[in-house]
Amino acid sequence: MNATPYELHCRELAEAEVELIELARRTIEAVTDAPDGGDGMHTMGAAVLAADGTMHAGVNFYHFTGGPCAELVALGAARASGAVDPQVVVAVGNQGRGIKNPCGRCRQVMADSYPRLRVIVQTPGGARSIAIGELLPWSFDWVVEQA
Repeated sequence: MNATPYELHCRELAEAEVELIELARRTIEAVTDAPDGGDGMHTMGAAVLAADGTMHAGVNFYHFTGGPCAELVALGAARASGAVDPQVVVAVGNQGRGIKNPCGRCRQVMADSYPRLRVIVQTPGGARSIAIGELLPWSFDWVVEQA
C-alpha cells in the first residue's frame, strides 16, 4: 500500500508516546460516565507529554453548547502543573474506541498556542505522530492578520 501525503509527514511512535496513549486510555476508562454503547459528558481522554518528561491527563466535558475537548483540558492541566512546553498530545475514546484525531477547533488552538507540538493520530498504517502544522496546513494566522 502506498503512503498518503498525510502519512509521509508522520513518524513512528517513541516509547514515551506509547505510554502517553495508555495514560489517556486509562484516564477515560476510569472516569467515563457513558453507559455501554451510550453517550455521556465524559467520553474522551487525552494526555500531554511535557518537555521535562512528565505526563498530564484530562477528559472532555461535553455540552450541547460546545465544551472543552479532552486535548484542551489536558493541555490546561499540564500548564496548571507547571509544564510550559508540551511536546506531544493524544486523545482516546472511551469503551475501547482507540485514538481519535483532533477536531478542527482543537487543531487551530494547538497550532496557535504550541506550534512545535506533535499530535498522535490514527492513520491507515497505525498510530503515528505528526507535527500540528501538518494537520492544519492552511490555518488562519492570527499574528499575520493583526493590523
